[in-house]
Amino acid sequence: MRYAVLSDVHANLEALTAVLADAASEGALGILCLGDTVGYGADPVPCVELLGERSTRIVAGNHEHGVLGLVDLRWFNAAAPAALWTRERLGGDHQGFLSGLPLVSAIGEATCVHASPRRPEEWDYLVSEEDGYGAFGEFETRLCFVGHSHLPAVWSLGSGGPAHEDLAGAACHDRRISFHDGRRYIVNVGSVGQPRDRDPRAAYVLWDEDDRSVRLRRVSYDHTEAAAKILRAGLPRALADRLARGM
Repeated sequence: MRYAVLSDVHANLEALTAVLADAASEGALGILCLGDTVGYGADPVPCVELLGERSTRIVAGNHEHGVLGLVDLRWFNAAAPAALWTRERLGGDHQGFLSGLPLVSAIGEATCVHASPRRPEEWDYLVSEEDGYGAFGEFETRLCFVGHSHLPAVWSLGSGGPAHEDLAGAACHDRRISFHDGRRYIVNVGSVGQPRDRDPRAAYVLWDEDDRSVRLRRVSYDHTEAAAKILRAGLPRALADRLARGM
């Protein structure tokens, strides 16, 4: 089975549809969504509906909790206006769906969580080598998929010692990571809707269960239109301008 594993769509419909088309062309038969479907972007309703219909597994991120009033929006800083705007546009059915999402879900050899398997409700970031290594004791499967930082990377731990690879930037497009016996892995899949590694293309991962590997994909999309929608919605200009820079 091959899955598209994606995170941090952030209501960017242009990026999401481009990623789903790429995943289908690559033979993905399932979708694992790691949360933050909403926030920042201008298309929360179609993104929630599309991922709700298509996802094999979907977990909640901090932006779902912010929109639902489960997280103090002062924690969101500049993202707070988008969270309030999104809350006003999601109907009761959409909010009910988001409120029912778990923080952690397992499928096969993989654990899916938005931020970190350690205290997932506290939304810790896994960025540094030490961040990742400290999380291995918090899940039982061979593999854990995370998002949240918008920075693709992989950590592994086993008898040969720890290893970490930064997958940020254009040079890592289509980078394949094979899984080896005796090792466990944490994979940050990057961000579909708001990359922050100076590559504006949407990022996601293809997980091939049979091949025992993941492959990082970068997909071009119409970020100009996504930015224009943000501005037309009256959301902060900074949320639109960053899409072209991948920041």
